[in-house]
Amino acid sequence: MCRIGSIKSLEPVPPSVALRLMISQQEGHDNSGFAMVMKDLAGAFLHYKNFPLLSMACTGRGVQLVNEYMEQHGFVQVAQWVPEVDRQPNLKIEAMPRYVFRNYDYPEIYRYRTQAEREDLLLDTRLALRKLLEEGNDGYVYSFWPDVLTLKEIGDPADIATYFRLWDDDSRLLSRNIVVQCRQNTNYAIVRYAAHPFFLQGFTLCANGENTFFTKNMEFQKSLFRGYIGFESDSQNFLYSLHYVLHELKWPIRYFKHVITPLPFAEIEARPDREVLKLIRESLAHLEINGPNTIIGMLPDSTMITCCDSKKLRPVVVARDEKMVAIASEVCGINEIMPERDTARDIYPNERELIEIRNDLEIVRWKQ
Repeated sequence: MCRIGSIKSLEPVPPSVALRLMISQQEGHDNSGFAMVMKDLAGAFLHYKNFPLLSMACTGRGVQLVNEYMEQHGFVQVAQWVPEVDRQPNLKIEAMPRYVFRNYDYPEIYRYRTQAEREDLLLDTRLALRKLLEEGNDGYVYSFWPDVLTLKEIGDPADIATYFRLWDDDSRLLSRNIVVQCRQNTNYAIVRYAAHPFFLQGFTLCANGENTFFTKNMEFQKSLFRGYIGFESDSQNFLYSLHYVLHELKWPIRYFKHVITPLPFAEIEARPDREVLKLIRESLAHLEINGPNTIIGMLPDSTMITCCDSKKLRPVVVARDEKMVAIASEVCGINEIMPERDTARDIYPNERELIEIRNDLEIVRWKQ
């Protein structure tokens, strides 16, 4: 199994906290991928929160291609952070030549456009850059969004952290929200785009498990939205369904679990909201997920969620103290970063609920 985790903190924390959460779960990954998404940034990005941040890994030629594209389309670079990597020998990492994290100002004609128009611009730009880099195998673009940084690489998570100096708590990288996965590949190729978390228009998601309805989900999702691409992992279906339910349909979060793990019709008939639930089952049947899985998601407003499959075949635990809420596949990860917490407050979500963690650390349990 993969291992997944997240941290929501009232104060900015370094990536090393998330790494400690994950490394103690070492047996649950096979060096096929490590990735993290950081949101509500501090440190080097504190003063650039309103400027879209481009996260990419590429060749030298890829950097030049991106430079030319961004200049031609009116984006103006306002800041850049380039990791000072540690190239010590024997690290298990398939490093790319260049890693670039840049803040841009919007093209002048977009500075007074609506939020929706800006979001569409950022999505279309990321998709165009991805296609541009893929043509010559020149790199990867993971996210292009304000106040969001995405890092992905193939290798041993501890060695990847050493390479990027993520163990050094020197205040360069800080954030209030971190979602992370150490991947154990099961069904698909080992490629960077397959490393969770995945990101789309402010939505972040990682998963532990499998989705046996992958093909059904994929064929339906391809017809729904231009941003539903790639499908390098069956877990991308979760992200696209989350985005579709909340962003496109604009439904409340409590209906998301009814889409991916709907109740049996016999149970629906006994409920006062049966007409709504039957319509969900009938109209979005191709978004149902099957198989053992647990997910962690983060919404555009930084709210975090977690839920598991309809039989709870993959574990997850939610814990908190006064300054932080953490989610992990195994409680040993929680113990590593919150040894003094009140364990009586730990939550082990059941198969019929969705956990919502708000920015003030309030935890809401939505019963399906």
